[in-house]
Amino acid sequence: MDLDPDLAPDAGAEAGAGLDPALAALRPLGGFFVLRTAAGAPVAPAEPPPTLAEVYDGTAPGADGDPLAFRIGKVAAALRAPEPRTAASVAHLGLAARLWSTALGCAALYGRIPDLDPRLLRWDAGAGAPDDLWLTEVRPLPADAATLAGTVLGGHLEPLAAALRDRHRLARGLLWGNAASALAGAARELDRWARAGGRTDTAARARALTAELLADPRLRGTGTLTGTAFRRRSCCLYYRVPGAGVCGDCCFTRPPTG
Repeated sequence: MDLDPDLAPDAGAEAGAGLDPALAALRPLGGFFVLRTAAGAPVAPAEPPPTLAEVYDGTAPGADGDPLAFRIGKVAAALRAPEPRTAASVAHLGLAARLWSTALGCAALYGRIPDLDPRLLRWDAGAGAPDDLWLTEVRPLPADAATLAGTVLGGHLEPLAAALRDRHRLARGLLWGNAASALAGAARELDRWARAGGRTDTAARARALTAELLADPRLRGTGTLTGTAFRRRSCCLYYRVPGAGVCGDCCFTRPPTG
């Protein structure tokens, strides 16, 4: 699939000249990659959802002020999860995948990433999948691995993991395994899309950044990357959902028993 010429970043953008305000180059990738911005959706909702900063620190406004618990309950109901910690892990994996997809997609396509500061990202916990995120201001940042790690791992996945560990006793290894799995999944989809469109430069950037990010101390040892295939050393607990099997990158080859 080729990028629509009207949406493709120009050569200057690929070299790191900047981001367009609507992040339009992400649109052909769809799903987990697309990020709503003020330029792409200029009419703000009457009651904007909370920022992820408010979600992480427990200060989100509203009737219950706990969109994270609401999201986990929504996932649990949709999956018929037998225990909250399974739904919490799946919810964590979904949000991690959204954050990595947007950041890695921009890095590979633009040579810049948007500042995804949790205070700039609003999250609708009641929306369907993939998670609905709205970036209130597009501020370009460098697209090197260190900036990506600081933005996604430090800015989001560390405080999110802390909140989930406190509430649901999820193991650190499971949560960092989820983070690595989400990154590898985003990279694999971006690589597939780029190669199908003959964009070997985009695919190469995505693969190189992913390898560097998986060497970060927080992700190192979470699994093995072979080409674009990833095998994690932990399990996200999805196998506990009634009728579910194991994920494609799971450490198990079949659902555990007992």
